[in-house]
Amino acid sequence: MDHEYLGRIIVARDIGIDLGTANVLINVSGKGIVLNEPSVVAVNTSTNKVVAVGTEAYNMVGRTPGNIRVIRPLKNGVIADFDITEAMLSYFIQKLNVKGFMTKPNILICAPTGITSIEQKAIIQAAEKSGGGKIYLDFEPKVAAVGAGLDIFKPQGNMVIDIGGGTTDVAILSMGEIVTSESVRYAGDSMNQAVISHIKSKHNLLIGSRTAEQIKIEIGSAFEPDPDATMTVRGRDVVDGLPRQATVTAEEIQKALESGLMSIVAATKQVLETTPPELSADIIDRGIMLTGGGAMLKNIDKLISHHLQVPVLTADHPLEAVALGTGVLLKNIEKHKR
Repeated sequence: MDHEYLGRIIVARDIGIDLGTANVLINVSGKGIVLNEPSVVAVNTSTNKVVAVGTEAYNMVGRTPGNIRVIRPLKNGVIADFDITEAMLSYFIQKLNVKGFMTKPNILICAPTGITSIEQKAIIQAAEKSGGGKIYLDFEPKVAAVGAGLDIFKPQGNMVIDIGGGTTDVAILSMGEIVTSESVRYAGDSMNQAVISHIKSKHNLLIGSRTAEQIKIEIGSAFEPDPDATMTVRGRDVVDGLPRQATVTAEEIQKALESGLMSIVAATKQVLETTPPELSADIIDRGIMLTGGGAMLKNIDKLISHHLQVPVLTADHPLEAVALGTGVLLKNIEKHKR
């Protein structure tokens, strides 16, 4: 038996971590997803001490005094600030109160397909230093496919597009392994940046990343936007610096996102072009599975299906797909060692 529960302490051998650019999700074996918080850390620059992590730090974005810096330690799916990533992971693991059986817990951690061996080592080292025992590394699209309910261990083609915060990973899987893949650095954060740039250039209004995220969620669309959907946005006037509001439409947000989304379509085409014919036939039958937070953008499935002429499905819980996948793979963790 892998685990038991003693009061509020989780006694577990294995935990899975989706170490995302936007969010960290943790799955404890036998318990499910027990943590889902933003990948954000607030640091006091005077003392160099961490003052808040996760949701508490995210609530400070754009609202801190000069001596408090809000840092996102992961960029494009990889570690940009090693010490802050380690502090963040340590905080989350301690928050769970996870204790191993005489040892530190095993950790399965997920990474984008395009990362280098040096970046892989950095992720493993951060997990070790934060309190992990044996560290296993697997690739996000593979784990996301498992979390979305695909049986990737049979000799048949499965295709997944995992749109995270920093990267979009496109992969064809068969017999438990990635056959061919592409990683593009256009994902949720890039979409927010495109919205910020558009509103600055069209409306002469400066907005923050949280407002951009809200716009994307409320009226954002990848394809066939609602012609009547609008949203009132508040920000700072570029010219006089005073607070002001403007009305933005779903159609203009779709236009702002269009070129970036087409880079995801192009990467998907490239993967399909390098796929063995037998597996390509499976994709036509089975379709493409969308996972990750970016998969929740309205009509993104229709956009990809329109350009590729292949059925596209969205996972039931796209944001949690990678974390759910770690829960499945943890049951046979030795087989998935990297």
